Amino acid sequence: MSPGSKLGAGVLLSRLLCTTAIFRVKFDVVTTAGPGSFVVKVDETWAPIGAARFKELVEAKFYDDTRFFRVIPSFMVQFGLSGDPKVSEEWRSKTITDDPVKKSNKPGYITFAKTGAPHSRTSQLFINYADNARLDGMGFAPFGEVEGDGMSVVKQIYNCGEQPDQGMIQSEGNSYLDSDPSFGGKLSKIVSARLVPEGGEL
Repeated sequence: MSPGSKLGAGVLLSRLLCTTAIFRVKFDVVTTAGPGSFVVKVDETWAPIGAARFKELVEAKFYDDTRFFRVIPSFMVQFGLSGDPKVSEEWRSKTITDDPVKKSNKPGYITFAKTGAPHSRTSQLFINYADNARLDGMGFAPFGEVEGDGMSVVKQIYNCGEQPDQGMIQSEGNSYLDSDPSFGGKLSKIVSARLVPEGGEL
């Protein structure tokens, strides 16, 4: 093999590795502005364990028909509790190991929520509305970002504050979220979340 051939193979391998480290997920949602969508671009090198869990949950259709249940416009929007209590129970104990924080929690970056305990991430996610660099030192590791003008959709998510009770969501699911007199029927929701085929249309 000539030196030129070796260089070509090396470049090809480098490009392949770069390509496989990226995947995208399209969220079809309903917000205060009506039906819409946004795409999350995931770079697996940022937080490999978190990225793998996110892909696993998307492939399991975990986020389909779920609600955005914690919204603080100056901070972030949180989601990732199933509308089906049985599914919530199944995933609650499936914690994953923490990733080192390689990227800061900038606006539009997506990160797993967790408790104060180490290795407590499961399925809950949040999208940063603001520059939340203070979270970096607390172990919150972003694994992707909302692409393009997607944040214009994310910012239309209904502001429910912190009214929904997470314990009630886990025990009663969407029946609680859709019927509570304070916010029932108002919460923005995820209709579906799907992996975008490589080179496919969004």
